[in-house]
Amino acid sequence: MRKRTAFFTIGLVLALAAAASARPILLDDIKKIAGISDAAISPDGRAVAFVLSRSNYSADRTDRTLMLYDLRTRTQRGLTFERKGLASPAWSPDASRIAFLALRGEGKDAQEQIYVMDLRGGDPIPITNASQGVQQFAWRPDSGAIAFVTPDQPPNKKAIEHHLDAFVVGDQAYNEESAPTPRHIWLAVRSGDEAWKSYRLTQGSWSLPSAEPPSSPASPLSWSPDGHSIVFTKMPNSYDADGDLASVAVLDVQTRTIRSLTSHGRFEGYGDFSPDGTKIAYWYPFNGDPNGQNDVFVAPAAGGDGTDVTASDIDTNVVRAIWMADSKSLLIAGHKGTDAALWLKPLDAAARRIDLGSAQPAQAYWLDASVSKTGAIAFVASQPHHPSELYVMRSPNAAPERLTSYNDALAALDLGRVAPLTWQGPDGFTEDGVLTYPPGYDSSKSYPLVLVIHGGPNSASIASFSALNQLLASHGFLVFNPNYRGSDNLGERYWHAIAFDAGAGPSRDVMSGIAAVEAAANVDRSRIGVSGWSYGGYMTSWMIGHYHIWRAAVSGAAVNNLVDEYALADNGVEDRYSMGGSPWKGDLMKMYVEQSPITYAWQINTPTLIMSDTGDSRVPITQSYQMFRALKDHGVTVRFFAYPVLGHFPGDPVRSLDVTRRWVDWMVRYLK
Repeated sequence: MRKRTAFFTIGLVLALAAAASARPILLDDIKKIAGISDAAISPDGRAVAFVLSRSNYSADRTDRTLMLYDLRTRTQRGLTFERKGLASPAWSPDASRIAFLALRGEGKDAQEQIYVMDLRGGDPIPITNASQGVQQFAWRPDSGAIAFVTPDQPPNKKAIEHHLDAFVVGDQAYNEESAPTPRHIWLAVRSGDEAWKSYRLTQGSWSLPSAEPPSSPASPLSWSPDGHSIVFTKMPNSYDADGDLASVAVLDVQTRTIRSLTSHGRFEGYGDFSPDGTKIAYWYPFNGDPNGQNDVFVAPAAGGDGTDVTASDIDTNVVRAIWMADSKSLLIAGHKGTDAALWLKPLDAAARRIDLGSAQPAQAYWLDASVSKTGAIAFVASQPHHPSELYVMRSPNAAPERLTSYNDALAALDLGRVAPLTWQGPDGFTEDGVLTYPPGYDSSKSYPLVLVIHGGPNSASIASFSALNQLLASHGFLVFNPNYRGSDNLGERYWHAIAFDAGAGPSRDVMSGIAAVEAAANVDRSRIGVSGWSYGGYMTSWMIGHYHIWRAAVSGAAVNNLVDEYALADNGVEDRYSMGGSPWKGDLMKMYVEQSPITYAWQINTPTLIMSDTGDSRVPITQSYQMFRALKDHGVTVRFFAYPVLGHFPGDPVRSLDVTRRWVDWMVRYLK
C-alpha cells in the first residue's frame, strides 16, 4: 500500500510539474491537428472504419487515410492511402466489404466514384464511372448491390462543347455557370468478385437533393430490409433552393414506380426504413411550420403522416435520427444547452438523454455517428481541451470510450479553461453561451474580451474544442461565444423567435450575454472586440452598427444586405419564410432594408477586418464589397481580404489557416 501511495504521489507531482511547464498554443500547433470523421461501425460491432485527415501545407491539400479500428484487439491500421476526395466509408451488411467515395480521373475530369474494398484481401476497386460523379450511395441489404445518386448529363452537352452554353436561370446562385441537372438513382450490381454493372432506376425532370457537404450522404438513400424498396427525398426540380418543396418518397425497385409516403408534399427529408421494414422515420418541421425547428416523425412504411416523436420530450432541432436494431427506438442527436447531446428515444416511452461525460459529438451538419446491430455506437467527438477523436459506446447504457489519441500532444498544451455560462436574457428567455478564459487567468486583473459569434443562425456554441478560441485566449483574451435567439439549442420557442427579427432581438441577447460575462470575469470594458463568420458575420456587422462599445471587429462572409442575399445566394429565396415573402411584394422591402446591417453602415466607427471568398454561393461576396466601400467612404479603418476560391469558407489548409491568423492578429493589434 505504501509503495502504491508513493507512486501515486510521485505521479501527481510529475503531472503538476508538466502542467506548470506546458506552453500556450501557437498558430503552428493548428497545423498538427488530425481530423477524425466518418465514423462507421461494422454491423457486427467488431470494428470501426473512419477517415483520418492531415493537412499537407507544402502541397496545400488534405491527405486522407481510410482507417480500421479493431474493437477486439484495440489495434488500428490503414486500409487505403493517398486517395484524393476520400469520404463516406460504408460497411456492406455482411461486414465483408467497405465502400467509400474517392476521386477517379485526372485534373478537372476527376469525379467522385464509389470504390469497394474486400477486407479479406485485395486493393479497392472502382465500381462506378458516372460522368457527373456520385453524391450518395447505400448498400442493398444482401450486400450484392449499391444504390447511388448521380446528376444527369446536360441535355445540350454537345452544344456546350461548341460554346453554345447559355442557360436558363432558376433559383440558383448568381455565380453558377450552368443550370443544375436532375440527380437520379442508379443501381450498381455485383455480378462477380470484381465485376459491377450499373443500371438507371429513376428518371425525369424531378430530382433528389444534392449532398451537403459534398461527398457526404447527407440526404441518404435507405433500403427496405427485403431489398425491394428505397426511401429517398424527392424534389420537383434540380434547384436546391426549391428544397422547401421536397417530400419523402418510396421507390419500388422492381417496377420503378414511386409513391409519396405522406400527404405533406413539402418540408420533408431524410427518410429511413426501420430494421424490420414496418416503419419509416423522416424529418419534418414542428407543426409543419417552415420557421419551426426540425423534428422526427415516424410513419407506417405503407404510408401516412405518422407521429412527431421528438416534440414532446426532446424539444431541440434534430440533426440525426438513427434506428436502433430493435426497430422500437431511435438514437436522436441535437444541441441542448451548451452540449452536443444524444438521446435514446423509445417510440412508446419518454426519451432518455445519454450520459456522454465531457465528450461533445461532432454535429457540424449532422451527427457523425453510426450504430451496429449489437447496439454499439461509434461517433466522433471532441472535449473542451481536446480536438476530435474516435469514440465508441458498447451500448446506449455504456460509458463512452475514447479509442484514438491523435491529438493528445495538443491537448497537453496550456489551454484556457472553458466554462458554460447561463443568464436571464431579454423577452423572458433563459440564455447561454461559452466563456474561454486565458491560461493563468487571475481574477484580480482585467482582461480584453473577444466575442466569436456562431453562424447559422440555426446552430449553437457548445463546450467543445475550438482552436480559434484557444488561440485568442493564449493572447490574454477572454473569449465569449454567445448563443442568441435562432440558435438550435434552447427549444422551439427560442429557435422560432428570430423569424421577422433578424438583428435587433439577437443583438439584445448578445448584449445581455456580455453583462453575464462581466459578472463572471474581470473584463476591461475599454477593450472589447466582436467577430463572426456567415450569420456570425451578420451579427458582427449589425452589432458594430448599433452599439459603440467595440475596439475591433472581424466580419467574415457576412450577410450585410438581405436583398442581395435573397436575389443572389444559392438558397436566398428561402428567406421568404423568415421575412414574410419576397422583398418585391407589398411593403416587405422596408423590412429587408431595416434588417440589413449595410443600412446602418454610416453609424459604424469600429476598425473592421472583412474576409470573404470570391466564389461564395451561400453569402455572395458582393455584400462584403458593399460594406467595405461604405466604411471606406466614411473614413472608418477597414481592411478587406478576398480569397480567390469557391465555397463559403476556404477549404484548403493554407487559406484556412490564413483566415485564423488574420482574425487573431486583428484582435491583437487593436485590443492589446
